[in-house]
Order: sequence, then C-alpha cells, then structure tokens
Amino acid sequence: MKVNENELKYSIGALLYSPAVNTKIGRSVISGKFGNRYSLALCLEDTIADDTVEMAEHQLLETLREIYTADRESFYLPKIFIRVRVPEQLTRVYDSLGELAGIVTGFIFPKYTLTNCEDYNSRLVEINSRSEKKVYMMPILESRDIVDYASRRETLCGIKAAVDSVKEYVLNIRVGGNDFSNEFSARRHYDETIYDILPICQLFGDILTVFSREYVVSGPVWEFFSSDNEEWKTGLKHELKLDRLAGFIGKTVIHPKQISVVNDSLKVSSKDYADAKTILNWDETGLQVGKSFGGERMNEVKTHYNWAVRTLMLAEIYGVQ
Repeated sequence: MKVNENELKYSIGALLYSPAVNTKIGRSVISGKFGNRYSLALCLEDTIADDTVEMAEHQLLETLREIYTADRESFYLPKIFIRVRVPEQLTRVYDSLGELAGIVTGFIFPKYTLTNCEDYNSRLVEINSRSEKKVYMMPILESRDIVDYASRRETLCGIKAAVDSVKEYVLNIRVGGNDFSNEFSARRHYDETIYDILPICQLFGDILTVFSREYVVSGPVWEFFSSDNEEWKTGLKHELKLDRLAGFIGKTVIHPKQISVVNDSLKVSSKDYADAKTILNWDETGLQVGKSFGGERMNEVKTHYNWAVRTLMLAEIYGVQ
C-alpha cells in the first residue's frame, strides 16, 4: 500500500511517551486502553536511569514482541517510535529488532544538533539501505547550544541543513520544552503556558521560523494530568490553542488522559472547514477575494491557500468540530 507521507506527517498527533522499562505498555496497547488515535514513543533516554539502559533495551524488545505476536487486526496499532540516547544505540537497537522492525515507524533523536546530526543521519541512511520499509526519524531540538543567542541563528540554520539532507526520512521536528525550561530555571503551572516564559517563547519563534514552512513541528510536553477541578485540562487546552496559532501541530504527552485533549484540539471548526473548501475550490473568474462562509471575515485565495491546505489535511485526519 502506498503511504501518503504528507498525511503521515500530520497524523503523529498526540505522541504518548513511555519509559522503555515499562512492562505493562504492551498489554495496554493490545487492550485498547489508549483509544484509537495516538502515537507511541518507547523511551531509552531521559525517562530511565543511566544504569538501566541494558534492561530497558531488553524490555523494549519484549514489549515489541508482545505487540507483534498479538492479533493486530483486533486492536489499534499506533505508530511506534523508539527514542534512543546516542547515535551508536540507534544501530544497535535496530539490529536487534529483526522481524519486530515491521511494527516500528521510526526513531526519535534527542538533543539533535550540529555535533551529532551527521552521525545520526548517516546511521539512519544506512539502516534504510537494508530495510524492507522506510524507517523515519523525528529529531528533537532541545540542546543547550540552541539556547545561546549569540550562535542561535548559525546553529539552527546548520541543523536545518542537516535535516534537509535526509528530508525524505523526516516526519516531524520536535522541541524540548522541559530541557529549555531547565536552562532558564523555569517551570510553568497549570494556569500558565510555555509562551508565558518569554525567553522560551522567543526561542520557539526562532525554531518555527526556520522549520515550520517545510516541516511539521510538534509542540512541547505538558506536565499536568490531574488536579482537583480539572484545571490541568483547562491549562492544556489553552496552551494547545496557542500551539496551533504559533504553528505547532501535535504534542508530546506523558499521560493517557492528555491524548483526547490533544486530539480534540486538532479538529477543525466547521467554519474553518467550510472556508478552506471554498478557498481550494474557488470558482470566481478574476475576483480572488470574497466573504467567508459565515459572512464574518475575508477569504483571499492567494494569501489563505496554505492555511486552507493544512486545514483540510487536519480535518481529514482528526475530523470537524
């Protein structure tokens, strides 16, 4: 079956992180605990201790085998990604997968930057040269050198060039909200958003400026998943609204309760859907501007075309509100 790669990039959506040492995650996937619209990241990096890497790699294989050998027609199989620690681990883990590689969509590269991007890229290209199906990558921009304002432009442009060199394998660009927050000794509460931390907001603006015209860029993790009166959910919804406006599509999640909130935020309003269809099916001869579907705003074909394409793509994947 031919893969619609553009749709695939937008469909990562809510990416649920789980430490690779989690012995229950395979059963949770098979039982349908997380629903039928999410992606899964099995993490070998920050979520596990340095002295448990070997154990985590072993459990990773056990989890994948549990999913692989189950009746995959009876449950929703998410796109599965493996977050490695360093480039050498990428090759080692892939080589250990064997037939299990058939259910792995790709790998996540943490702290992807100028000092390791060439190693990551070359190993991924080599893996693809012998893989029966395409193995994708999702680099995370979260390293300290990106924070340095004096060299930020040069660093981001260098990373962009590295990503461009393997563009066919790149699904998303991801950002590390917590790593950046740590640099500024900052942490938001559930009534605050990442955009209230001004240096990080500016940093995200630079990342989006460099990458979002050509790549799907996914939003940072939201730490809260519980509170007395659902304040965590209100806060997440607010940040997701700002994510979408800024240009982020999708979000890293760390608890199953966050999945539906992220998915709902990716649905398209009925008015946006109607306007997007109108713009992409414009039939006015000569005139390239007119009233919106509800008569509330202006639709202009030339300036709203890219927005309309993205809007219909999201509607197809996540639905219309």
